[in-house]
Formats: sequence, structure tokens, C-alpha cells
Amino acid sequence: MTEHNEMNELIPMEPSESKKKKTEIEPRDLLIHEREYWESGFERIAGIDEVGRGCLFGDVVAAAVILPRDLILEGVNDSKKLTEKKREALYDVIMEKALSVGVGFADAETIDRLNIKQATRLAMKRAVEALNGVPDYLLVDAEKVDVNVPQISIIRGDANSQSIAAASIIAKVTRDRLCKEEWETLYPEYGLSIHKGYATKFHREQIMALGATPMHRRSFLGNLLGEQHTLF
Repeated sequence: MTEHNEMNELIPMEPSESKKKKTEIEPRDLLIHEREYWESGFERIAGIDEVGRGCLFGDVVAAAVILPRDLILEGVNDSKKLTEKKREALYDVIMEKALSVGVGFADAETIDRLNIKQATRLAMKRAVEALNGVPDYLLVDAEKVDVNVPQISIIRGDANSQSIAAASIIAKVTRDRLCKEEWETLYPEYGLSIHKGYATKFHREQIMALGATPMHRRSFLGNLLGEQHTLF
């Protein structure tokens, strides 16, 4: 009787598990939003995304990317889900294939003065303005850009739009390179090439020990600033 019950319990699970696996491997259509607006007559559609919003150090970096109509870039996805090696490879592909790429920055002083939300929007605006020509439509990752261009804000846009995902890769690689090269050279004691400016234990300890640099976001440091001695 026990064996019979165990078999009955196992049998219904098989189709469910099979369906689950099928769902997991089924590719998501990352051009669903782009096609909607292409078919409405908008040709140059730019995806917009940012990185570095939650960092203690450095600029928030935004990118705007216009890809050719119906181009499918294999492997393009939310930059956070990709390995560094994969992001670097896709960065080169995107830069080669894109009709236009713009990058915008907002530094720590601007973030402290405006707040991170408004600084992020400013970086996005600068990215759009850095494009070659004005886009016809913007697909923006969960934000609004202060430009006179029709746009839509898409929640988790970097996982649902190829254009936004491409922008997230450009922004991520751009900022990571700054952390590993220029910013690491300026402030080698803080480990920026490793943690990229995020609030790791080591980073917080170095701020406590050495003080905040001019590129640290003082509005993000909270109680750390009250406890540290400032060397810069």
C-alpha cells in the first residue's frame, strides 16, 4: 500500500517538472517593446539604463543605445546576470552594431546636491543628448528622462528589452573600467577595482581608516562620516 501511494504521488509531478524546465529554457522575446513602436512608425528607438546608483563612491553612469531594426544580439541580457568576460565581449559587439551610443555621467558632488534619483535622471538625459541625432522614442529602465522625446518607463527593462539591456551593458562596462583604471589609480587604498564603489565591509573599513575622498558620496555615508577623520 505504501509503495502504491508513493508511486501515485510521484507520477503527477513529472509533467509539472517537465513544464517548469521548458519554461526556464524558453527564450524571452526581448524585442516585444521595440516591435510595438517600430510598427507605430518610430524608427530610431533608444534603450536607456544606468549603473552605480547604490554605490558609495563615484559617478552614476547612464547609457543610451539605438540598435538597427530587427537586429537580434545573442546573449544580450541584464548586465548584472552576465559575467565580466561576457559583458566585455558584448560591449564590443554593441559598439560595432549600434546605430548610435551615448554615455552620460553625474558625479558625487551632483548626487549629493540633487539626490541620487535626480542625478540619475540627469545622467540619462546626458546620455540621450550624447547620441548622434535625436531618437524617435525612448525605452527607459524604470525612470523618466527630462527630454522632449516620447518615452515609456519599463519596470525591469534590462530583462525585458534588448535595447535597454544593451544600454545596461555599455553603462556597466564603462563604469567598471573607470573603477579598475582611472579611479583605482587615483585612490588605490580603497579597493575600487574589486568592489566598484559598493558598500563592502572592506570599503567601509577603509573609509573609516582613511577618510572620504572627494569622489565619495557624502550623502550616502551616513554615520560613517561622523565617526571618521577626513584626510582629503
